Amino acid sequence: MKLSLDQVLSWRMRRQFLDRPKGVSTEQIVERLVGVQAQVASAAEQAVGVRHPASAATGEALRNRKLIRVWAMRGTLHLLTPDDAAAGLSLIAAARTWEKGAWQKTFATAAQVAEIADAAREVLHGEVLTREQLAARILERTRDDSLAELLGSGWGAVLKPLAWQGLLCHGPSEGNKITFTSPATWIDGWNGLPEPDEAAQRVIPAYLGAYGPATSDTFDQWLIRGASKKAALRKWFASLTDAGVLTEVTVDGRAAYARTKDLDDLAATEPFTGVRLLPAFDQFVLGPGTKNEEIIAPERRPLISKAAGWISPVVVSGGRVAGTWEAGDNGFSVTLFPEAGAVLRKDLKAEAGRMAKLAGIRPDLTVTTA
Repeated sequence: MKLSLDQVLSWRMRRQFLDRPKGVSTEQIVERLVGVQAQVASAAEQAVGVRHPASAATGEALRNRKLIRVWAMRGTLHLLTPDDAAAGLSLIAAARTWEKGAWQKTFATAAQVAEIADAAREVLHGEVLTREQLAARILERTRDDSLAELLGSGWGAVLKPLAWQGLLCHGPSEGNKITFTSPATWIDGWNGLPEPDEAAQRVIPAYLGAYGPATSDTFDQWLIRGASKKAALRKWFASLTDAGVLTEVTVDGRAAYARTKDLDDLAATEPFTGVRLLPAFDQFVLGPGTKNEEIIAPERRPLISKAAGWISPVVVSGGRVAGTWEAGDNGFSVTLFPEAGAVLRKDLKAEAGRMAKLAGIRPDLTVTTA
């Protein structure tokens, strides 16, 4: 099947709820996007709210344990539904990145991680602990004082492998302190991680249902920065294709995979002409990745993917990134990319008004051209 990129981008906008359909819940948005990055809590709230303002209640969904906050895709904090978390973590854990020589040399040996995991499994069961409390209890059991600095690090490097193995997730904050607990006792019905082959049956189609058609490499970059075992990745995609779940298509002549059940919608999709202001770290950008030239012109990437992993808020027009924006005491400052085509000021003003309500700032708008 041959598709145009314009068809694909318009379809993605709607699949990612950027057409803002009525009656969509927080959990439905997070599930459709296969997680919302939550390194910055306000950005996660805005990512949901920009799709459906009435659904901007990620904190409530976390308190009700309908969502889980955990280190997941690309080692970053995400909000996920419990089922998506279990499946995604299984695929991430399958790469065993903490057993690679470079990781062990930088952080801790595989044997030390195994000891930390055994200790965490015991001390987190039915408990909610601050980072300091967790570190102290792990050190008490491992008796390895060399781990003290790593366990106390705000980056959580040696704790992430525990999350990927389904042993640890974030609990409710205690003031300005984060807490950790065990998903086995925090989430009702948590059954642990499925086997990777089973998990792939859920995660890959879910990803393609929001960000497809896409290649297996694009999926792997989104999942774990390309670190999956290549034989396993090929097997997962081949199995889903043989089963008729996926179909190989071309997008402007480039090969990609789509969900078979989406082919009719992709072929019949109408142009999406709306303009959207999307917050920092939005899944629209993170799903295909900032290096994806389908949505971001290569020369504009440095304006979007910045130092220390910061992903800028973006203007989206015609399914592509058409600029960036910032917000402050004086309202919104929008910088447009002229090569992206005309973006109407009235559309930007309407979007600024919507985002102002989410962010609690003035809707005043200043527009410049890069």
